[in-house]
Amino acid sequence: MIAVLRQSWALLLGMLLLMLGNGLQGTLLGVRGSLEKIDAGTMGYIMSAYFVGFLLGSRMAPFMLQRVGHVRVFAALGSLVSAAFILYGAAVDPLAWTALRLVVGFCFSGIYVVAESWLNHASDNETRGQALSLYMIVQMSGMVLGQLLLNVADPGGYGLFVLITVLVSISFAPMLLSSSPAPRHQIARAMPLATLIRTSPLACVGMLLLGGVFAALYAMASVYATERGLSVANTSLFITMIFLGGLLFQYPIGWLSDRVDRRILIIGTTGLGAGASVVAAVYGTSFPVLLVCALTVGGVASPLYSLLVAYANDYLEVEQMAAASGGLLFINGFGAMSGPIVVGWAMSSYGIEWFFVSIAALLTTICLYGLWRMTRRPHLVRDEPAPYLAISSRTGIVATEMALEAADEAQLDALEEAEETFETAVHAEAPPDSPDTR
Repeated sequence: MIAVLRQSWALLLGMLLLMLGNGLQGTLLGVRGSLEKIDAGTMGYIMSAYFVGFLLGSRMAPFMLQRVGHVRVFAALGSLVSAAFILYGAAVDPLAWTALRLVVGFCFSGIYVVAESWLNHASDNETRGQALSLYMIVQMSGMVLGQLLLNVADPGGYGLFVLITVLVSISFAPMLLSSSPAPRHQIARAMPLATLIRTSPLACVGMLLLGGVFAALYAMASVYATERGLSVANTSLFITMIFLGGLLFQYPIGWLSDRVDRRILIIGTTGLGAGASVVAAVYGTSFPVLLVCALTVGGVASPLYSLLVAYANDYLEVEQMAAASGGLLFINGFGAMSGPIVVGWAMSSYGIEWFFVSIAALLTTICLYGLWRMTRRPHLVRDEPAPYLAISSRTGIVATEMALEAADEAQLDALEEAEETFETAVHAEAPPDSPDTR
């Protein structure tokens, strides 16, 4: 772990600052939009633009990297993000915010690809798993801590927009000034969607609907909290619980994933999340109940992404997994594009409780579809179940490739260790040579 920090501290520090700014910007826009009397339906379109840009960026980033290289792409996208963040406060207008969110989503998609390529390039077979774990911890920590920054200044003013701009601007300095050489990483092509759907319908449908859940939780939660009448401090705490749940539930769900039928776990987790969403919709006026439900729903949604990837990989060969993950990431992004629009429209038309009602409907649909799929085919997978990879939709395809490489290396090490143990046991049990009695 120390060796990984020594090699990649600049990248990890930069990513922490970057995620602080990115974590705060979505929450800040939701709160500021409510203060500016922008209705939830309009905010849904604004928030959706980020995911449209992210999806476009995931397709365009590889071509940009091939044409001009990682360093130039990294610097250019970082400059655009910094400019967009400061313009949020200068141009408080729904159309301007929509355009800026589109730009920010596009840029962050490319930034993730570059950062993860850099991390992968700086790692070797022995440290790749540790490097990815640190990267995920740093990314999630930045998102969680970013919510708390909402309390340092008035969301109705200009100070917080300046803060996120400064954080993003500073974040690129350690990475661009690092002595590490620029990476040369080839990104695998995504598997054709038709092939992916035939291989694992449950994973594809689950990813599509989960994209809507992610978009609602991470883009519209601040709108819901402000419309609910929560204070700035309580709003930041409410959203923090959503991210914290994803951090706390990741390990236990991953542990279960390797020990039970993953379809049963998908059904169970989505059922739990749907139940918690219904409780929040009915008893959301109680702030302690709201926090517990936010922790539960966030804790179910975030690991569910990894669980669906692992379930799809159960039906694939090792060399197909990276390409399939790229396709699943695209499906998830497509679902995320429509999530804020649908949830925002429902909140405007039927009331703010429909924030959680919409999430409950999405998770219930995954749960019911999973039950139906269990009647369509038996649980037949490869000889060895695919490993559970602790990844998220906020990472790029490079992080997934790193996780697969680290898991493959771990399996090889375990196999070699088992062979050595077996050989040692055989030698220990062999009878000694008979002494020469002549």
